[in-house]
Amino acid sequence: MKGDDMNASGPSATPAATPAAIASLVAAKGVNHIGIAVRSLDEQRAFYESVLGARFECIEEVKSQKVRVAFYALGPIDNAVRLELLEPTSPESPIAQFIEKRGEGLHHVAYTVTDIAGRLCALHQAGVRLIDEYPRAGAHGSQIAFLHPKASNGVLTELCEPRRNGNSNGNSNGHAA
Repeated sequence: MKGDDMNASGPSATPAATPAAIASLVAAKGVNHIGIAVRSLDEQRAFYESVLGARFECIEEVKSQKVRVAFYALGPIDNAVRLELLEPTSPESPIAQFIEKRGEGLHHVAYTVTDIAGRLCALHQAGVRLIDEYPRAGAHGSQIAFLHPKASNGVLTELCEPRRNGNSNGNSNGHAA
């Protein structure tokens, strides 16, 4: 997210599109990951690995977002559900601000898309409220952008276009911050 107030990174469209219209504009290929805000990756690791049985994949710092992210996989290797734990690295981080207001917990749901720039343009033209009108860098070399929660019934929605030449951990889903 760009910031706590979740303003768009450019002029924001105001008319609301219907959920069906948004779905056809996004054309998601599937759920990429579920983002969970945490105060400490180290303190959460035992729970995700020992209690849930999640497989740890990697930790990456996304300096532009002031976060460290840890990726976990649950379920069959070829069809795993991915979890992205987000730890703030600065009090100014959008994740730190989220935790301050709402506490640790579910932050966003990310969907894999192709042509993220084209999707954002179509969403903007359809009047969907966006946080990001242009893609930005996410984890693992992916391009990401967020839809405003008011556009998706209160759920912060991330669009994620994985790096075209694959990603650093071999997961075909790709990841993003």
